[in-house]
Formats: sequence, structure tokens, C-alpha cells
Amino acid sequence: MSLNNVYNTLLSPVISEKSNRVGEQSNQYVFKVAVSSNKTDVKTAVEKLFEVKVEDVKILKVKGKTKSFRGKPGKRPDWKKAYVRVQQGQMIDFGVAE
Repeated sequence: MSLNNVYNTLLSPVISEKSNRVGEQSNQYVFKVAVSSNKTDVKTAVEKLFEVKVEDVKILKVKGKTKSFRGKPGKRPDWKKAYVRVQQGQMIDFGVAE
């Protein structure tokens, strides 16, 4: 997998209270991934980009919300989220200041 494909697969980390709690409890990290990606794509992308050993990947689809803008209904796009578990003792540093 080329570096360009890695960046097209992993779009961004999901930084939230729930993702921090999951990371602390079970050594998992949450990423926003491309809609067309699958588990093997995500696993190889994380292993190549962060140089860690991935144990497990779980992917789920997040449905876009229905919102209204100036009285007209609209819909936000659907997207995919991946929960990636790395081996015990390894960690991923996103470089986010707290």
C-alpha cells in the first residue's frame, strides 16, 4: 500500500470523550475512514503510518443527520468510523496538545 493510499484510507482521528475512554480502557483508537475502505485496508494503513502492530479492527457506518437550513430540509453525508486495537504496550501519538 502506497503512502497516498494510506492517507486516502485514514481521513482523521476522532477525538472525543468516548474515544479517549475507549483508548484508556482497551488500548483502542478511533479513526474516520474512507467510505470505500474495509478492515484490511485500515489495518495495513495504521500499521504502515504509525508503525504499530494491529490486533483487531471494527468498522461501523455512521448515518448522516437530517438537518434543515433556512427552512429547507437537507442531509449530512454518511461516513465510516474504525475502532483499531493495537498490541498491549504500544500506543499511537496524534500530537494533540491538551
